Amino acid sequence: MKLFIPAIITALAFTLWSCGNSEKKTGETVKTEELPQIEVDVAHTDDVDRVNVYTSNVEADNTNNISPSVMNRIKQINVEVGDRVHRGQVLVTLDRSNIDQLKVRLDNAEREYNRAVQLLEIGAGTQQSVDQLRTELDAARTQYDNTLENTVLTSPINGVVTARNYDPGDMSGASPILTIGQLKPVVKAMINVTENDLALLSKGMPVKVTFDAYPADTFPARISRLYPTVDVATRTFQAQVDIPNPDERILPGMFGRVEVNLGSRRSVVVPDRAIVKQTGSGNRYVYVYSNGNVSYNRVELGRRMADSYEILSGVEDGDTVVVAGQSRLADGVRAEIVKK
Repeated sequence: MKLFIPAIITALAFTLWSCGNSEKKTGETVKTEELPQIEVDVAHTDDVDRVNVYTSNVEADNTNNISPSVMNRIKQINVEVGDRVHRGQVLVTLDRSNIDQLKVRLDNAEREYNRAVQLLEIGAGTQQSVDQLRTELDAARTQYDNTLENTVLTSPINGVVTARNYDPGDMSGASPILTIGQLKPVVKAMINVTENDLALLSKGMPVKVTFDAYPADTFPARISRLYPTVDVATRTFQAQVDIPNPDERILPGMFGRVEVNLGSRRSVVVPDRAIVKQTGSGNRYVYVYSNGNVSYNRVELGRRMADSYEILSGVEDGDTVVVAGQSRLADGVRAEIVKK
């Protein structure tokens, strides 16, 4: 019995020590549990430029289709696509067989008319005969000049050959043989604008144009014409943008982006670090902090400005938004703000 009692006391003491140690460890576990740590900023309103970007392909300011008025066989084409041409330069020569026949007819008509005039002067002819031969001479000359003009085709403008549809030996047809585009002093781009935007545009308004071909350059331009009719399919209006092109760097067909500043508006602005993209979708979200909890707010983005975004919906002025630590957050969880 003397040996049994100490053993019982020792066992009881060990049990009490174990329970106390367990409670201590449990308390320590609760104490060391940490909330997600976040950094925050405050959404605020600011004046944001309303900038719209429209896409368009460049067109020549003036385009001429080089083609004869009647079908004829093409003898020679003197230029290729991309060649620069000047006004009056011979571009295409067509078959001249009709020209030779018409020249003979014109010469005969001129001789007959001159003979009739001489006979009338000596009293051996009539005025009616002279008038009739004069009419025939004018008709022969007009036909000859018209055929000659359509046998040797020249450029009516200074420009660049933008298309060639035939080769020597072909018969000319419905399509033009060549197309010439005028690239100086300006080229143009046509943009489609909504009815709401049309009211904010005006003739002469300055715009900026960029091209993929010249990523480092921005080209100043102006709106030169507003078209008053709507496209029933797209419900948009057309506006013409004239782009100065003194060195002909900008060529027809280039893809451009026209940036138009339509004024400013008051909008909510948040740092770009606050924007979270939902995986697998194009949706954007912002965590908003309030009373120790965060909410997952879907937002509609407007314009990006350096290191901030315009928010069109989803965040209000004065909201506290999370800008760091979003990876540990979920909608409705508690979080702890830390200094940067």
